[in-house]
Amino acid sequence: MNGADSLCDTLLANDVSVCFANPGTSEMHFVAALDRKPEMRCVLGLSEGVVTGAADGYARMTDHPAATLLHTGPGLANGLANLHNARRARVPVINIVGDHASYHLPLDAPLTSDIDSLAGTMSNWVHRIRGPEDIAGGTEAAYRASLSPPGVATLILPADAAWGDVELARPIKLSRPLPHAVNMDAVREVAAAIRDLPGEAGILVSGAAARAKGLEIAGAIAAARDVRLFCEMQLPRVERGRGRVALTRIPYPIDAALALLADIDVLVLVGAPEPVAFFAYPGKPGRLVRKGCKVLTLARHGDDLQGALEALRDELGVRQSPPPARSGGLSDDIVPFGHLTEDAIAVMVAARLPDNAIVCDEGVTSARRLFELSTDAAPHDYLMNTGGSIGCGIPLATGAAIACPDRKVINLQADGSAMYTVQGLWTQARENLDVITVIFANRAYAVLHAEMRNVGVSGIGENARRMMDLNHPALDWVSIAKGMGIDAAGAHSCEQFADLFESALRRRGPFLIEAII
Repeated sequence: MNGADSLCDTLLANDVSVCFANPGTSEMHFVAALDRKPEMRCVLGLSEGVVTGAADGYARMTDHPAATLLHTGPGLANGLANLHNARRARVPVINIVGDHASYHLPLDAPLTSDIDSLAGTMSNWVHRIRGPEDIAGGTEAAYRASLSPPGVATLILPADAAWGDVELARPIKLSRPLPHAVNMDAVREVAAAIRDLPGEAGILVSGAAARAKGLEIAGAIAAARDVRLFCEMQLPRVERGRGRVALTRIPYPIDAALALLADIDVLVLVGAPEPVAFFAYPGKPGRLVRKGCKVLTLARHGDDLQGALEALRDELGVRQSPPPARSGGLSDDIVPFGHLTEDAIAVMVAARLPDNAIVCDEGVTSARRLFELSTDAAPHDYLMNTGGSIGCGIPLATGAAIACPDRKVINLQADGSAMYTVQGLWTQARENLDVITVIFANRAYAVLHAEMRNVGVSGIGENARRMMDLNHPALDWVSIAKGMGIDAAGAHSCEQFADLFESALRRRGPFLIEAII
């Protein structure tokens, strides 16, 4: 067997059974090895941003890494934007980046680049394979690194290491790394702060703490101690809907975020970083908590988040109780009438979410009300762009659909950011993925219009407008989708959108709705 076989066998032994790929010449021996392993599902992305973004979506829904296969430094560079989002989502990904044969590198061939440095910008761990005998151990180390704590691990595979012979050996199945134990000193400090606080306290959750079981525990603490529950502005994944404890999402607009947290005296972090403004704005603070607010960390990413919440509940003497019943939410027979608007789309989607759906939200400015409106929708998972690097929505939905083939995936997608990784629609068609893509066709980078106002620019001239508007020509999303092999239709009115969305929910496979607003 050769080194590429060893790499593939080691991945499969550890249940890494999906490879999102965009290979080139340097990776052909690994491609040949994958061809000999039918148990590995290989998914082609026509751009590396699709590959890395799909690996992110897959990991968010499985808590387990997929592999990516990328072609030398430029291929990795093309995928870095969505690796940035994956790193910010704190999810496991194993990148396999091919490189020239080690003896060819000194010749400085056209594709030669500093892959190690490129990988280091968006990876928690980077390792260059030294030879075929290093592949099994390097792959095992990459697997461990991707999970302890979860993050992006990158393995650089020189071509001669891939084609070099290795002794046939049984690959090792590694035990999954355990989260760090609960820090009882932190538990007691947080419990004392909540118990003795005369003012307002909040708990900000992420990771396992934002799943149904963690939320049930956090909800019991919140109800017993009058603590408010928050989730991140750009949340990686939260389980929500009827029967689950509701969270207040910290809003993106800085003034709204500052107002929301203005009366919080103690903010407890559970798997989440301290909230900060997305950008700096003239005359406004970067930290979103008020001056004097005490920020305490109950548990960090990589810790036992659910265990920490259980320990805090017990320390506070809180009795576990079922989450409070809430209203039935929006009726699914609600159909706004007339001209199609962002809010009308949010109302209709929230009212019609099917049970166990996965919502991938990269609607940017256009989908902001959906999170609030879908609080009492059918139980679902909600995923967002975590790092602010646009172009993750279509790939994220692609990876989530591969991870959960029995669940309907709904991608709420801004038109401008969709163009960054539009090739992901082709992958959805090829793999026949059950994804509904809703394109908010406002013909603009609407967020940039808002940000111009936020930084104090009152008037927008022709040059600025040409950098922020997407008309002349307008994008024809129905034609684009059909060209990628996906059925699609456009909606100008609320009635048209409702009919198309309900039809898409009844069918299986990819479908795109161009919502012209």
